[in-house]
This record gives sequence, structure tokens and C-alpha cells, in this order.
Amino acid sequence: MAEINISEEERKRREQIFRMMVCFDGSEESFRALRYAAGLSHQLNADLVVLFVRAVYDGASKDEVYKWAAEESMLDWDLDLAGLKFLRMARDVLVEMGELADDWRMVTVHTDVDSDVLGDNKIEYINDTQGREIVMKLKVSDDIARGILDQYELGPYDLIVLGASELWQERKRKPFRDPAVAEKVAIHAPCSVLVTRKVIRTGHGHLLCTDGSDAAMKMIRKEGELAAKAGFPVSVLSVALDHVEERDAQKNIESATAVLKSVGAEIENTYVRTGSPIEEIIDVGKNYSLIAVSASSKTGLQRFFLGSVSFQVLEQAENSVMLVR
Repeated sequence: MAEINISEEERKRREQIFRMMVCFDGSEESFRALRYAAGLSHQLNADLVVLFVRAVYDGASKDEVYKWAAEESMLDWDLDLAGLKFLRMARDVLVEMGELADDWRMVTVHTDVDSDVLGDNKIEYINDTQGREIVMKLKVSDDIARGILDQYELGPYDLIVLGASELWQERKRKPFRDPAVAEKVAIHAPCSVLVTRKVIRTGHGHLLCTDGSDAAMKMIRKEGELAAKAGFPVSVLSVALDHVEERDAQKNIESATAVLKSVGAEIENTYVRTGSPIEEIIDVGKNYSLIAVSASSKTGLQRFFLGSVSFQVLEQAENSVMLVR
């Protein structure tokens, strides 16, 4: 569901602009995700929401919370909350990158949450000239992945960006294949999800992987439109299981390049490989900023138990992977 306290004008604006959510926890991986997301949002003139999901806090009275919410920016609150510290770090990065400046109008919003005295809080930095917003959001939830997915419902969002190894300070640290935050969000989010890893080769373009399916062709078009707006090149890969299927793989390439040309995307390279789709995609994808694959049409539960090429690439690749919906 969308936020109920926004105007109809704001609702329409959100529907017309590209909107990104980046999940930030102060880890090295989340700093990379933030920088990548900020750069892409700048190129697209997109909204950017920086989200920290925190545990329940009971160290203050409601009167104190309302006083802070009414009188101060939440980033100035004198509270021992990891989320505030990390959101300050994120804000400093955005200022350093030139994404935030003094002429951005600031609005602070507090929302009561029954289970937590502090509630949800955010600062909206609004650039009226550019028609975009950067939001710093401190959200309470008893589960990090659920908190991220709940934030999507307040969107809408076109893309969620998060690191593969989220070191959330108020939770036990779990590996990606546990499954942890990144995989849960990738499985269940209704929008595209970019899972970043240690190496984000900015400027090396996106590798788009197609098997000729309707889902893959939708991904090709969506990524092509994004590439044309943001000005990065794309390459296309199709993998044949054996030599008999190589002709079909070549047809997949031809169909994809036709779509990319129609939307004005710059095509850098095309590849037809033979062998295991997972291994070939991961091997070719090492040279790119990220690998883009289409999401399965199966339900989240089916994807979790049955797996797919896309989700195995997401899990096994050494570099960043975007699951496109």
C-alpha cells in the first residue's frame, strides 16, 4: 500500500519518476551499494531512499520522542541508535558526492508504530528545481527483510539496492546462503533488485542474459531503456546447452539486439556460449559492472525451494547481479 499521508500531486509525481531504495547498514558493502545507487539516481534524475531497518527501541518516553520529532532533524537526535549513526554516514557520503546541498528543502516526518516508542522517522531532502527527493529513513521492524519489503509497499519503487553481505548491527550476522537479508528481498520483492558485491566495475556496462523467453525479453527492454537514459553500454549473452542449440541462442541475440536498438541503447558486445548457463553467465559477467537476469515467474516459495538459473547466478556470482522484474 502507498503512504496515506502524501498528497495526490506527490503520488502522481512518484508514479512518473524512477525511484530507488538503497539499504544501508554501515558495512563496507553498503557503502559501495550507496555510491552506486547515488550515481545511478543522479544519471536518471531519480528519487533515492536510504533505508536503515532497526530493532525495537524502548529507551525514551513518548514525550521525548515527540519533542525530538517536532524540534529537530532526526540525524541530530542524541540517541544511542546505530541507525542514526549510519544514516549520518550515508548523508555525509551523498554530500561528498555532490548529491545533497544546502539549497535542498528539508522536511522531517514521524510516524507512530504501536510496538515501538520511537516509531518510523525520515528526513526528505527535496530539490524543487530538479523535481526529485533524497530520503533518509529510519524504520522499525522485528525482521530486517520484512522491514525492507514493508518499505516497498510505501513506495512505489523501481529498484531496491542492497549488499550481498548485510552486517546489520542489531542482528546476528548470517551468511548470504543462510538465506539472509539480500536473498530474502531478492526472492520476494515485487520490483527489480540489485545485489551488490565487493567489485562494482563502474563504467563497464551491464551484461544482459537472455534465453529468448518472454520474461527475458521484458528484461532486455527494461534494461535497454534504463541504459539509454543513464548512458551506459550493454552487452548481450545467450547460452546454448549444446551445439544443436547454438542457432537458437544466436536468434535470441538477434531478437535482443533489435529491441535494444529500438529503445536507443548502446550495444557493446554480443556473446553466444555453449555449456552450463550458470557457469557461462558468471564467467562472461566478471568483466561487467553487473549481470542482469530476468526474474522467474514462479512464486517466492517455489523459487526458494526449486531454484532457477537466475537465482543460482545471483547466489554464486562474484560480482553484482540485478534481478529484473
